[in-house]
Amino acid sequence: MDAAELDGRFRSHSPCIPPHLVSRMFDLGHAEEVAFQAGRGEWFCARELARRLDGQGRRAEAWEVITPYVATGWWMAAEAAAGLLEGWGRGDEAIALVRPYAESGDRPALAVFARLLARHGRSGEAFALLLPHAGDEFLATALVDVAGLAGQDEEAAALLAARIDSAHRSTGQAGPRPGLAPANAVSLLATVRERQGRIDEAIALLRPGPADAPDHGHQQLADLLARHGRTEELRRYAGELGSAAQRLAELLEERGDVEGAIAVYRSPRGSQALRRYGAVQLAALLERHDRRAEAIGVLRSLADSPPAGAEDWLVRELCALYAAHGRAEDGLAYLDALKSLTGGEEWTFFEMRLPLLTTCGRREEAIALVRAHPEAGTWYAATSLAQLLADAGRTEEAAAVLRAHLPGSAVDLAGHLITLGRVKEALSVLQEHQS
Repeated sequence: MDAAELDGRFRSHSPCIPPHLVSRMFDLGHAEEVAFQAGRGEWFCARELARRLDGQGRRAEAWEVITPYVATGWWMAAEAAAGLLEGWGRGDEAIALVRPYAESGDRPALAVFARLLARHGRSGEAFALLLPHAGDEFLATALVDVAGLAGQDEEAAALLAARIDSAHRSTGQAGPRPGLAPANAVSLLATVRERQGRIDEAIALLRPGPADAPDHGHQQLADLLARHGRTEELRRYAGELGSAAQRLAELLEERGDVEGAIAVYRSPRGSQALRRYGAVQLAALLERHDRRAEAIGVLRSLADSPPAGAEDWLVRELCALYAAHGRAEDGLAYLDALKSLTGGEEWTFFEMRLPLLTTCGRREEAIALVRAHPEAGTWYAATSLAQLLADAGRTEEAAAVLRAHLPGSAVDLAGHLITLGRVKEALSVLQEHQS
């Protein structure tokens, strides 16, 4: 095994046995094959096998699975191994394992190492380790995390405040500034102030300039106000900026004020995109409280409204609601009306018919429609057809359909072959056709 190759496979999920197929192999009783593949360099097999062995209390076996990967020097394997050690109460060994990676200058490893130190009573050491990196956005977050445990919130706050001041003084510079951006420094400083109980200061930091603050800053302020029961302030903020409305509605729903939450979503605010997003959230809220007809009505009204109208994602949500609540025929009628209105039907909308038809007990009709479709020869049509066939218990036919579309269908084909118990063949397909 080679660290660079392992890393490439991990990031691309190719060429390898992807995680969902590893889980399917376990679920269908092929643990021995997973173990064999783990010994051949299949990281996702090794990771899941070690996790399951650990869950069964078989620590020595879990460690034996993971250590060959650690021996390659690959950071992700070392991090996973450190997690096992820490879970077994062997924190000092986890620290010793991670230390060389942190000392090499690897930023993710440094953040993990510092938090590990802090969790094991060495928060002062962790804080000192991160102090030289206070201007690095990624490591500054770790610095703030360990500062509270180290009792050094004020020191962290001073560093962040200085960074904000420096950034404000340099606004005349051309080009992007490296390191910790002012908005992120403000966000982290607000986190520190909230942890200190200085809520008004945290709010004041996040409050200025909502128009030019990043979305996560708006969300942070909304969450902060909700956590501290500042409902009226949150209500005013939601009135100024639509992105805070969802948090207000969630807070009211948590308190049992469903009508109040509904009213928040029904109040027009923000851009058209935010209003549309709010309508989708309203439909979900109504569905949670068994007001299904109202939920469908909200989405239907939105899908029928110009200028955006029947966007595919929105129609998909609507059709899913129809199917889930015994109104699949109404969903099909809606798609028919839409097809008539637009003078045709793109594959995206045609595909939405398939679960509606199966819900109505018309699976064979769905299969026939896909086979007769003008785009039946494409890989994406083959994937839909194969799934319909497999759901009908015709998995051999599903596999035959996908085999005609290799190499692009390799992962899907392997999944169906595993279902059929033909695991060796499935793995051979992956090995031969994944790029």
